[in-house]
Amino acid sequence: MTGDAAKEYLHNDLRLAREVMLRKLDGLGEYDVRRPLTSTGTNLLGLVKHLSVWESRYFGEVFDRPFPEPLPRWDDLGERGTDLWVTEHETREEITGRYRHVWQHSDATINTLSLDSPGHVPWWPRPRVTLFNILVHMLTETSRHAGHADILREQLDGSTGTTAPAAAPQQEAARWEAHRARIERAARAAAAGPVASTS
Repeated sequence: MTGDAAKEYLHNDLRLAREVMLRKLDGLGEYDVRRPLTSTGTNLLGLVKHLSVWESRYFGEVFDRPFPEPLPRWDDLGERGTDLWVTEHETREEITGRYRHVWQHSDATINTLSLDSPGHVPWWPRPRVTLFNILVHMLTETSRHAGHADILREQLDGSTGTTAPAAAPQQEAARWEAHRARIERAARAAAAGPVASTS
């Protein structure tokens, strides 16, 4: 695969993962997109905010192409973690709009540079990188958080897949409950110890 083909392949996958992140917000009210759904406070809109901050930084300052809007300092310990949740003063439109603006900025960097273009990540132990490294890193990071978003959205209303409103129909509820019960039985049996083989 040539450099241009590899770049386009990775870039397309990144574009898809970004869109999935925003689709996970579709159809939810303000409380549900913001509320903490894990013991560490993970929430849907916070994941979008987090990705916008870090994508803007990775495709911006790493390649000396800074994002034109202010960003929290990566080395400010007092600000650490504030990119993972949304205050009551920040609107959903603000957060999603910034994420889309970040995409435009990142896409310009990706389209302008070659995969072997050098960059510098001061917060990494080995700070010398290329566009290839950063594309793979951001694709991995975005996909990872899209997986988190999948689980959070399923917890909220049963929606699964890449389009949030595609919740399992009510007639599927019994099938899913039976499936879950089967997994629960297997987990309990495994925890109880080895089962003698019947063969």
